[in-house]
Amino acid sequence: METRRLISMANQIGTFFESSYGSDEAARPVAQHLKSFWVPAMRRELIEYRRQGGAGLTEVVSEALEILENEQRSEHSTT
Repeated sequence: METRRLISMANQIGTFFESSYGSDEAARPVAQHLKSFWVPAMRRELIEYRRQGGAGLTEVVSEALEILENEQRSEHSTT
């Protein structure tokens, strides 16, 4: 999928969860949503995009991607 489209979709999800949880608490539910409903390739693409600077990602989405990246690291270190 086109990266710009993923950014747009992720930011919309972030906006939704920010309105429900507030800016300080929204990152974890965003991460959970992406983990539950997005295929791994979509998550990997955005995680990599964030590593390269992440222009256009909202702060809450960037934080959610960081959570997912850290989870991936810990999963790989225990296997």
